[in-house]
Amino acid sequence: MPKLMEVLEYVDPTGEVMVKRLPDSGEYEITYGSQLTVRESQVAVFFRDGRSLDVFTTGRHVLKTQNIPALTKLITGLGYGKQESVFKSEVYFLNMKLFRNLKWGTSEPILFKDAELQMIRLRGFGIFSIQIEDPSLFLNKVVGTQGIFLDNDIEDYLKNIIIARLTSTLGDFMKTIFELPSNFDELAIAVRLSIQGEFEGLGLKIHDYLINSISVPPEVQEMIDTRSGMAAVGNMDEFVKYKAAMSLQDAAQNPSGGAAAGVGVGAGMGMGFMLPQMLAGAMQPMQNSGSQVATTTPMDKLKSLKELLDMGALSQEEYDVKKEKLLGEF
Repeated sequence: MPKLMEVLEYVDPTGEVMVKRLPDSGEYEITYGSQLTVRESQVAVFFRDGRSLDVFTTGRHVLKTQNIPALTKLITGLGYGKQESVFKSEVYFLNMKLFRNLKWGTSEPILFKDAELQMIRLRGFGIFSIQIEDPSLFLNKVVGTQGIFLDNDIEDYLKNIIIARLTSTLGDFMKTIFELPSNFDELAIAVRLSIQGEFEGLGLKIHDYLINSISVPPEVQEMIDTRSGMAAVGNMDEFVKYKAAMSLQDAAQNPSGGAAAGVGVGAGMGMGFMLPQMLAGAMQPMQNSGSQVATTTPMDKLKSLKELLDMGALSQEEYDVKKEKLLGEF
C-alpha cells in the first residue's frame, strides 16, 4: 500500500548523490496541500507512468492543482482524482551541481587493429566532469527509458558510452599505436566531441574529459621501447659495432674457467679478426672524403686507435702496443 506523505524533502549529507528517488520503490500517496522543500542546487521532479511531469526549483512549495498542472491533467485524464484529496506519484530530487573527477576505465581490453602490429589489446582510464542540464530530459531518457536511478548505475551507464566512443574514435584517429604519444591531447578532444552530443541528448553537459593513460600489453610495450631506442641511437651501423665490441670485450675479460674460458679465448680471437675491419671502417670516411686526402697519415691512425680505446674495442694494453708502433712511423 502506498505511503501517505504530507512533507516531501531530501537531504543529502554528502552532496555527492546525483539522483534520489522517493520512495525507493512504488509510489507515494501525496495529499493536496502537502509541503515540498527543494534545497539549494536541487531540482524536484514529479514522475509518473514512465515520464517526468512537473518540475520545482529551490524553495518551499505547497502542492495544489495550480502548481502541478501536468500531474493534475494526467490524473484527471485517467478519470479519477477530482474528488480525491490525494494523488499517487514518485518524486525525484536531482543534484544540479557540477560533478567533478568522475572516473572511467576499460573493464575489458579494447581491440585495436594496428597498421604495424596487427590486432593489439589496449586499456585506458581517465576522468570526466558532468552536470545535469535538463532535469526532465534526463529523467525521461535515463530513468524512464533505461530504468536507472541509482548513482552507481548512472555512472556505469555513462562510462559505457565513453568506452564505446573511445573505441570507435581510436580507429578513425590513428593507424598505429606509435602515433599515440604525439596525439594524446587531440585524441581526448576528439572523444569529448563524439560523446558531447550523446550526453546532451540525455540532458547532461560534459565539462571535462581527460585520458590519463592508454596502456598496451608488456610485449607490445617492449616493441615500442625498442623502436624508440633505435630512433634515439640514430646511426644504427655504428651502434651495432659498438655493442658487438663491448660484448666481446666483456667475454674476453671474464676470468672464469670452463665454458667461460672458451668464450674468453674465442672472444680474444674474434677481437683480433675484428680490429682490422673496425680500423678500416673507422678510416673509411677519411679515405672517401675526396681528393683532398690522398693517404692516411700516422696521426690519423693514432686518432682512430684512440676512438677504439674510448669505445672499449681495445684494451689499454693493446692500445699502448699499437700506439708505440705507430709513433715509430713518425
